[in-house]
Order: sequence, then C-alpha cells, then structure tokens
Amino acid sequence: MRTGILGGSFNPIHNGHLAIARAARAALGLDRVVLVISARPPHKQGDTTLAPPEDRLAMARLAVLGEKGLEVSDLELEREGPSYTIDTVRSFLREDAGGEVHFIVGADGLSLLSSWKEIHELLRIGGFAVVARPGFDPREEIERARPALGADAAERLLRGILPMTPVAVSATEIRARVEEGRSIEGLVPEAVREYISARGLYRKPEASRKSK
Repeated sequence: MRTGILGGSFNPIHNGHLAIARAARAALGLDRVVLVISARPPHKQGDTTLAPPEDRLAMARLAVLGEKGLEVSDLELEREGPSYTIDTVRSFLREDAGGEVHFIVGADGLSLLSSWKEIHELLRIGGFAVVARPGFDPREEIERARPALGADAAERLLRGILPMTPVAVSATEIRARVEEGRSIEGLVPEAVREYISARGLYRKPEASRKSK
C-alpha cells in the first residue's frame, strides 16, 4: 500500500489541510493519506492556544467523513511523551510490510527539518512530499535548509515538491477570527465550524471578555 502521512496539530483542521492531502494523493498515486494528530508536538510545548487532543481528533474525523482515500489516526495521541515523526513512520511501515510511506511536509516547516529526530534516517526509509504554503516557496526554503541538511537530503526534497497552488488559509487566522467573533465560514468544513461553535473552542475566557 502507498500511504501518505500528513502530520500536525490540526488546531483546527481547515480547508488548506484537506487541499494538501488531496493534492498529494493525486500527484503521488497514493492509496490513502492519513492525517496523524499530534498530542504534544515537540516544537509547540507550552502552546496555550492548543485545543484538547480529543477535540482536534474529533474535528479531523468530521473533516474527512465520507471522503475516499483520506483517513485520521490517533496513533500519536496514544503515545506517551512528545511525538516524533520517525517513530510514526516506523509504526506505519511495521503495520504494512513492503508498503511505502510518504511524509507530507509544508514548505513553512522546512527550516526546522534539520532539528527533527533522526531526520536522515527518516529521509532514507520514507519519501518526502513538499507542498507550498502561503509566503513560502518550496525551492527557496529547501535551499536555505541545504547547509544544515546536506546536499543529498536537499536533492531528495527538491524531487519531492508537489505541483499545487497554496491555499491561503491558516489555523492561526482561524483561531484569531473565532476569538474576535468573526466568521470562519469557507475556511473549514461546515461540520468543523459547527463543532468549534458548539464546543466553544478558541474563544476568549469569559472573564477576559467581560473586562473589555
């Protein structure tokens, strides 16, 4: 089986995430793209805007409901301690002996790639698909990362660039809109918008709102 892994905090999942998953599946001929929800991403320790993992998981499941080839995994939520991509990729390879795993990463995350746990082993055992993000050109970001990653890794990433137009939406923008009481219609699937509203996610604390 050819599997794509799109990992992240999905705080919340939005239409940009789904566009990336669909583009990767089509361009790479993947059997499935699995959205892996991070419990405690190593680079986001102490992030007070992070919604509870059970809410982020529920929103992701709502977002892919009925969509062929897109799945959601709680693998990293069940793992104790920080979530590392190398461990997740190894888990998928163990479950599907002889299968292929392609990790999907946004160009905005390439500057941190050299600090990932066992990054060169990760590049060896799995494919990498690099997607454009608003304000981040994949080729430029790979070239910036080349000195830290090395020539071989940079060339592999260059070969993995996916042809897609970046979707101008971010989780940061969505959280800010909710906090300010503005609409997020069209930025997230309708079921996700309704879930955020029903659960009161990303709103200012009541005491803070009253003091203004």
